[in-house]
Amino acid sequence: MDRRSFLKTTAVGAAAVGASTLAAPAIAQGRVEWKMVTTWPKNFPGLGTGAQRAADRITQMTDGRVTVKLYAAGELVPAFESFDAVSNGTAEMYHGADYYWQGKHPAFAFFTAVPMGFTAPEINAWIMNGGGQALWDELSGGFGIKPFVCGNTGVQMGGWFREPINTLDDLKGLKFRMPGLGGEALRQLGVNVVALPGGEIFQALQSGAIDGTEWVGPWNDLAFGFYRIAKHYYFPGFHEPGALLCAGVNKAAYDKLSKTDQAIVEQACMAEDNFMYSEFVAKNGAALDTLINQHGVELHQFSPEIWDAFAQASEEVTAAVQKYDDIGKRVYDSYIKARKDYANWTRISEQTYAVERGRSLKLAQ
Repeated sequence: MDRRSFLKTTAVGAAAVGASTLAAPAIAQGRVEWKMVTTWPKNFPGLGTGAQRAADRITQMTDGRVTVKLYAAGELVPAFESFDAVSNGTAEMYHGADYYWQGKHPAFAFFTAVPMGFTAPEINAWIMNGGGQALWDELSGGFGIKPFVCGNTGVQMGGWFREPINTLDDLKGLKFRMPGLGGEALRQLGVNVVALPGGEIFQALQSGAIDGTEWVGPWNDLAFGFYRIAKHYYFPGFHEPGALLCAGVNKAAYDKLSKTDQAIVEQACMAEDNFMYSEFVAKNGAALDTLINQHGVELHQFSPEIWDAFAQASEEVTAAVQKYDDIGKRVYDSYIKARKDYANWTRISEQTYAVERGRSLKLAQ
């Protein structure tokens, strides 16, 4: 071999060694890119932006070792196919409301909202301190998914109606959008219930495909513009007193992460759970004022007759879940026990305080 050939061969070898040396840290760091699919329209206030915050937070906190790219509803898969996409590995993560999956198992509703169920602080108490997370892990794990709390809207409004709802007869025959066990309760009362993702509600209301709808609360409802079609806005929402949102992660993808990055994913989702709830509390009051004083919306409270009917139907459809199978019964039993345990403290603490504050300071006027 002459000197020129030797130098050329050596250079190639050195380059190869250098390339392998440079590539090793990237491999060791285990950098991955996850796709997050959502059930929300792109950049929708609170829900869509909350999903984006969670994605960005994971990316930032892992220093890019886990980069999460968000796909809004319909960009990669339709809204209601998000769960299947993560279950089968098409995407690594979804952000949505788990009661959308009650067709998979009715107990999923308990991990978003049960009618006449937990408020936002109470559902977090159950998930984090009352055994709820273990049950949720077991239920979702059957579909290859690891669930995390990742947002809460707080108590929701009862919905939008074209005409006043004064009696139970006014509900019968209405075509109304409401998912979850709340929708099942309305069916018990003669309502024709429709399940639609958020991005399809306004068009359905505008076309007459539905007569009314619930969505979330003043901030989100103002953004969707329901007041343009329906002027009668009812409170409170019996169906979602504290709607928990979920970040569901493909378990196989999650298990490949280091323990550090697994902890980061969990904490990033918990941070969004807190941030989103505080954001809804901060935004809803001003939005309600805008709806009433700028758009002529009429605010109504459901009558005691209607509320009591909601309560009875809610307890019936919720109790039916315990008959589905073993995990359904264990979720139901755990939830109902916790509701009883928490309700009395809520009554004498936050509930009584809020009522007395409003009376003394005349805040409701």
